[in-house]
Amino acid sequence: MSATGHFISFEGIDGSGKSTQARLLADHLRSLGHDVILTREPGGSPGAEEIRALVLQGDPDRWSAETELLLFTAARRDHMERLILPALAEGKIVICDRFADSTRMYQGLSRGDLRATVDALHDLMIEREPDLTILIDMDPAQGLARAKGRQGIEERFEDFGADLQTRMRAGFLALAEEFAPRFRTIDGARDMETVAADVRHTVESHLNTAHHLAT
Repeated sequence: MSATGHFISFEGIDGSGKSTQARLLADHLRSLGHDVILTREPGGSPGAEEIRALVLQGDPDRWSAETELLLFTAARRDHMERLILPALAEGKIVICDRFADSTRMYQGLSRGDLRATVDALHDLMIEREPDLTILIDMDPAQGLARAKGRQGIEERFEDFGADLQTRMRAGFLALAEEFAPRFRTIDGARDMETVAADVRHTVESHLNTAHHLAT
């Protein structure tokens, strides 16, 4: 392990299974002896979790895209300061369920043409990308059915409907091309264990490469 740790994010449309895969990966890496922090966005720190409740619950039109962007950036800044950066400095592996790429999609693409503003705020206030991003790709209709089937209270974005999910999928695939060096796309339509095996192989290859570069 390097002294600066490893930062891995999971991305994908709602219902893609990314949260499950992030948890399975964390369990696997811990079984190998790694010190792993599993976290999520929005959230991950007490202040950011309070903001999570503001943005993920309530009426779909509760916030404008611009207001959402400011709230997500504030949550991410607090998350970075209080959890992610200290853990990386201690050489830990940080696995995050969503990160800035989700903001590039939800606020930067799907709810307004704010991508330039998203990137400007990110450069100003966050200044960090994951070392590796796992994109769990999923058919939008299948993902939305999964997401709505959870019947949770955090469904504000799912309530925007199938059209948003379709645009989100296309947007994530475009991001995977734009940031190709750190993105790995995995087919999430298969059974959970097959997907998990692909995730493990991908991450272990990344960690091995990073280890060789550091030695």
